[in-house]
Parts: sequence; C-alpha cells; structure tokens
Amino acid sequence: MLTRREALFGTMTGAATAALLTAVAATPANAAQPPLADIGKLPRERVTLVKPPFVHAHQQVATGGPKIVEFQLTVKEQPMVIDDDGTTMQAMTYNGSIPAPMMVVHEGDYVELTLINPETNEMPHNIDCHAATGALGGAALTEVNPGEQATLRFKATRAGTFVYHCAPAGMIPWHVVAGMSGTIMVLPRDGLKDENGKPLRYDRIFYIGENEFYIPRDENGKYKSYASLGESYDDTLKVMRGLIPTHVVFNGKVGALTGDNALEANVGETVLFVHAQANRDTRPHLIGGHGDHVWELGKFNDPPAKNLETWFIRGGSAGAALYTFRQPGIYAYVNHNLIEAAELGATAHIMVEGEWDNDLMAQVSAPSPIATL
Repeated sequence: MLTRREALFGTMTGAATAALLTAVAATPANAAQPPLADIGKLPRERVTLVKPPFVHAHQQVATGGPKIVEFQLTVKEQPMVIDDDGTTMQAMTYNGSIPAPMMVVHEGDYVELTLINPETNEMPHNIDCHAATGALGGAALTEVNPGEQATLRFKATRAGTFVYHCAPAGMIPWHVVAGMSGTIMVLPRDGLKDENGKPLRYDRIFYIGENEFYIPRDENGKYKSYASLGESYDDTLKVMRGLIPTHVVFNGKVGALTGDNALEANVGETVLFVHAQANRDTRPHLIGGHGDHVWELGKFNDPPAKNLETWFIRGGSAGAALYTFRQPGIYAYVNHNLIEAAELGATAHIMVEGEWDNDLMAQVSAPSPIATL
C-alpha cells in the first residue's frame, strides 16, 4: 500500500504505479456522466498562455456548455537573476516564468494539459494541480523525464483559485522553492457574485505569485552561484532546512513589479488581484486601498468577505480580492510581514491615473515649523 510519505517524498514502487495506472484506465467505464464518447464531442479551445502578472484573454461569464480547454507547459531549467545585486539562482520553471502562467477555465470545463520536459533538462518533472481530483492531483500521471511529454485531462469541478506545482518523488520542496508553481482559476459559469448573489466584474486582473528563495552563501557571506542544478542541490538543501529564506519576492525577483515594472490602472477601474503562495503563509495588503470583496480561501462559491484591510493566504493555496480604485497615485501591494516586504522583496506597485477626490483625502496644511503658542 502506498503510504502518505511515499506519495509525498518517496519513490513509487513499480507495483504501486501499475495499480494506480490500472485504476485510472478502468475509471471511465464506471464513471459518472458524461462518458468518454461524449467528452470527445465537446468543443475545444486552445489557449496560448501569457507571462505573469498578466493573464490570457478569457470570458468572465461562460457562453454555452462545458468545453475542453487545451494548455501547454514546457519545463525550463535556467539560471535566473533574482535581485538588483545580480544574485543568480538555478531555477526550475514552467514556461520560463516565476510564477508559472495562470490558466483560466469555467466550472465544468475539462482542462487538457500537455507537459513537455525537453531533453536538455537535467531533472524529471510533473504537475500536481490542486484543482484536480485523484492521482496526486495528476502528479502520478505526468512524471516526465528529459525528452518526454505527457498529456493530462481533468474536470474542473470546483470554482476558485488553485495552486499547481511540480511534485516529483523525493524532490518536491526543492522544485517548488526553485520556482515551479503557478495558478489555475476556475470561474463560476455565471461569473463572480457578491454575498447577495449580485454579479461582480473586473476590468483588469493582476496575478501575484509569491515565492521564497534559499540561496547559499560562501565563507565571506556572499551569495554563491552554480554551473548547474545538480551542483547547487546539496548547498541549497541545507539552507532550505533552516527554514529562513534569503529572499521573499513577488513574480520571481526583487523589484519585478516596482519602478519601471509597476502595474497600471485607472481611477474607477475594478482590479482582481489573484495571490498564490505554494509553500508559506502570507498576508497580502494594499496600502491606500482595501479588499472590497475577498475570497481569502479562493473558493468562489463561498460568499466573499468584505472591506478587508489585510487578508491571509495559506501556504499551498491561492486567494482573490477585488478592489475598485478611487484615488490616483502609487499604491504599494505588499506582504504585510513588513520585514519580508521591505527587506526581502515582497512588494509590488500599482500606478493609478485619474482625478484626485478631496472628499476622500486632503492635506489640510503642509508641513511647517511648529507654531508657538
């Protein structure tokens, strides 16, 4: 029998693998509706994924019935610069970005995902989709060695935001903290709703993937660089086991979403922020704004919380928050562990254009010398 530890960290035995694949192959004959023949008749849509913090074009309200939505992820093992000092990490990624791209479907759709592991890579990889049901989220059916590819289909049965990540036997933590995580958003077929069932819409969507990195240092305290993934493994594992990250970043790098890379919006626009963290708890906060409607647990069929100042995203999950901007200026979107935000990198900026509203805020008097009585 496959134990939990074997499933998460050990190597699956040949017998266990055979039993699992036999069960999967037998399932469709006994499965609930629709049978495989009917699935094959569903319309198909092939989606080209885009690099975060942006998300591919999609409908907020579904038209027609369920369909099969095709996605492709290619594993890229590559060095990546993660701060302004040039610190380089031997990264593992899906499609070359940290976080991996967001995939959007509607509840009841089928996700058909092809995972490609080029022969130039060093490591085996797979994908565990938290939105999927069975087979370790698909990880047991998608483990591909360099030079292989596999295709997984699963039904999106639950609406919400979900993490996906790499989960190869014996190497899960390393692959996740090296960059291999992303998000899938399953929208209700009739779109987002408030606590009273009133429709909610967004003008823009910003996808924030938070990662912590563990970069080894040399005897002089300087960050080390390595020629390959394999060479970096032992030293990186020692730092990981200390549970103290050297960097906590949004979208793969300190400053990835600040300065010239700041996000943009306008007064009056409603933005959906989707925030994912595959490994550690985090506390998103929009300085100068609020969470008008927040699905802290990421599940859209639950009523959203309202008017939050800070919300909590559990490690291994993704949440969503809607906010309508009411004032122009620079907003800082941060992990409100402010040490991680200010010192380790977990900060993004949103540049908002529009007219200032003095009713919401006004400077009554500018700084001046203290008046004497």
